[in-house]
Amino acid sequence: MQLFWIASLIVLAFGTPCWAENSVKEAGKEVGRGFKKIGQDTGKAFKEGGKEVGQEFRNLGKETGKAFKEGGKETGHAAKKAGRSTGEWFRDLGHSFRRFFSGT
Repeated sequence: MQLFWIASLIVLAFGTPCWAENSVKEAGKEVGRGFKKIGQDTGKAFKEGGKEVGQEFRNLGKETGKAFKEGGKETGHAAKKAGRSTGEWFRDLGHSFRRFFSGT
């Protein structure tokens, strides 16, 4: 009798995987698809993040360029003004020398 129960348990144990809804192979395929989808989603997220970072760097570069341009204009105007005032000073110095030596 014990042999009968042992044999029937063994038969049931081998037959049980056949009753499962998905086989091990199908479960493995689903896991593989899940990993593939996770990889694709991660790739898309990195791509979008890279685009956003690139756009921010581009905007930062434009703003920096504009700031340097404005700073250069201001520096140029200051140099031009200093040059004019120096020129006027030398011109006045020349006139004063002429007045001194001509006696007028």
